[in-house]
Amino acid sequence: MTVVADKPRNKRKVRPAGRVASLRSGMTSWLSRPLADFHLLLAIFGMLTVLGLVMVLSASAPGQVASGVSAYSVFQKQLIYVCIGAVLFWVMLRFPLRKLRHFSTAAMGIGVLLLALVLTPLGDVRGGARSWFTLGPISFQPIEAVKLALALWGAHVLVTKRALLSQYRHLLVPVVPVAMLVFALVMLQPDLGGTITLGVVLISLLWFVGAPMRLFGVIAGGAVAGAVVLAIGATYRLQRVTSFLNPDADPDGAGHQARQAMFALADGGLFGKGLARGSSQWRYLPNVESDFIFAVIGEELGFVGCGLVLVLFGGLAWVGLRIASRNTDPWIRIVAATLTVWLVAQAAINIGYVVQLLPVTGLTLPMISSGGTSIVTTMIVFGILANCARHEPEAVSALRSLGPGRVGGLLRLPAPEAYRPPAKRKPVRPSTPPRAPGRSRTQQLPVMDERRMAGRSAPPSEYRRRDSRRTQGRSELGRSTRGRGRSN
Repeated sequence: MTVVADKPRNKRKVRPAGRVASLRSGMTSWLSRPLADFHLLLAIFGMLTVLGLVMVLSASAPGQVASGVSAYSVFQKQLIYVCIGAVLFWVMLRFPLRKLRHFSTAAMGIGVLLLALVLTPLGDVRGGARSWFTLGPISFQPIEAVKLALALWGAHVLVTKRALLSQYRHLLVPVVPVAMLVFALVMLQPDLGGTITLGVVLISLLWFVGAPMRLFGVIAGGAVAGAVVLAIGATYRLQRVTSFLNPDADPDGAGHQARQAMFALADGGLFGKGLARGSSQWRYLPNVESDFIFAVIGEELGFVGCGLVLVLFGGLAWVGLRIASRNTDPWIRIVAATLTVWLVAQAAINIGYVVQLLPVTGLTLPMISSGGTSIVTTMIVFGILANCARHEPEAVSALRSLGPGRVGGLLRLPAPEAYRPPAKRKPVRPSTPPRAPGRSRTQQLPVMDERRMAGRSAPPSEYRRRDSRRTQGRSELGRSTRGRGRSN
């Protein structure tokens, strides 16, 4: 009797490709949830807020100590503005988007008025630009609010006229003339960085509304010509351009900031020196807590910290455009996409001039750089984007059927309203002409064309003769038949 030994069963090994596929399927199923965009946006918002507060404290404390003031002076102001921005974020998250759209026209008008008033003695001059209002301890720049108002109002106008946008006069008027007026008011301050971001908002509006490509070619040519004129027209702008082309030509003057920023990034290495251990904030790098805070991130947190910032803004770009694509309301689609491009483009410009890919423009890094007006406006923008995420059709149905959820219940958020497309207008019927006095209704009826009724080309008089002959023939025939009947 032979005994056959059982063959050992090979254990199935989980391949790395299988793990990647399972991870991908899990991420796909999670992203298909109704409120996935809303939760992702909240996570990005929270991480950028915490990172910004930590880096403002780390970048500003050594310089404040060297100046003989409290190390927490700049951080305390930033924390107060963050608290104000958090309240406004919550308000924008609860505010109905339909009312926000209706208020956009008034907001745009108020913004243009503030830009005109800041050029008067009511405005303060800081950094060579008259662009600030100061009310006691509070100061703000109206240009930040005008960027948001232009995005909301421009989307409202373009969506209202979307049936006529194939004509250039309806596509460009009144959005482009109002934007040109705002550009002129901002350049009178002068504020080149604000003009650039306003241009980004305008181009985004025209792009997402479906403007023809030839229009963007004209805009690009005009932008290049305008940049050349502005660079030649002011000495400090020309110095920025020359220092960008050759930073070593004036290492202690116009090229000082760019060179020191590159030194800070090079000293950081892979993991950085650690928080508050960098040397650039000890007055080696001007405006270290605002314009060049990305250089401090690279020095203290290294390549990993810079990569984290890039991942967060890349995630913001992906989530914001995903929110725009998943909405059905055309106004929400344009607003979400425009606000997303604005924030991401501003971050790209700031990082670009820190790493010497672009000339220095003075734009801040959103949510991270120190600045009261900038951080408050950016948090309002995040609140509007989060509100747009809750207005996705799947999110609306889920929130109305299943309730607000944990986050919505904690923030006491109302259920969003479903989008209802405007009703199509019925064609207007021509009104009946007024009845003349002394005439009956039968006399008011229009006379039909006899030629159309007969289908021939004879004149109307001939038709009347033929009809009269027919009637006479019928009457004579009737009389004859009646006479025959009587004789019979």
